Amino acid sequence: MNLIDLFTFYLTVVFILGTFRRLRQYRDVVQLARSMPNRWPKVMAQIRKHWVMFMTWSTFRTAIVALTLMAVQMICSRVIFPQAKLTFLQLMEEWWMLPVVGLSAAAMIGVDGYFLLVIGSIDRAVTEKYLDEAEHWMTSWKAPMVRVLTLGFVNPRKIVDIEVRKALEQGKGMLHRSLWWMSLQATLRVSFGLCLWIAWAVHPNIAR
Repeated sequence: MNLIDLFTFYLTVVFILGTFRRLRQYRDVVQLARSMPNRWPKVMAQIRKHWVMFMTWSTFRTAIVALTLMAVQMICSRVIFPQAKLTFLQLMEEWWMLPVVGLSAAAMIGVDGYFLLVIGSIDRAVTEKYLDEAEHWMTSWKAPMVRVLTLGFVNPRKIVDIEVRKALEQGKGMLHRSLWWMSLQATLRVSFGLCLWIAWAVHPNIAR
């Protein structure tokens, strides 16, 4: 079996399984996003006020790293070494190749397996409950009355704005962590692929 082709098959399977495992998460996010303009318009306006915090260089830098690593992987597999063939028996012939390829494969499979098994979830019911409460205080006559009765010390609408900002900051942190993990996954996959291709390139008994 050609290990280079097996690696391509592995990437395809991991992508399909990862997408399938996260379908519910994607569905919940999309449904919440679709409901916001009609169900929570005031909260949506507050979110738009702070959306700029996501438009930072650190956010784009992480995404660029992940996309660049993916591009390198595709170029190496489809352009630089499209004819590469390396079997497990050929790999065994050179003892020094096996631990290098084996360790890189173990790291890649370990990280990919972890993210296939551990899937974050969104508690849609709880999220909708908090959004309903926030929208209520943003539109209800109770908010200005509470502000007047407390002489301005308690401003429900300002509290909602602060809580929205906190939630967006937490979301920004989660986004950065997710993108860095994506970069790690891409790095491990590229490393394993390069180990295979280098082993193929230096193997003395493989006909070119």
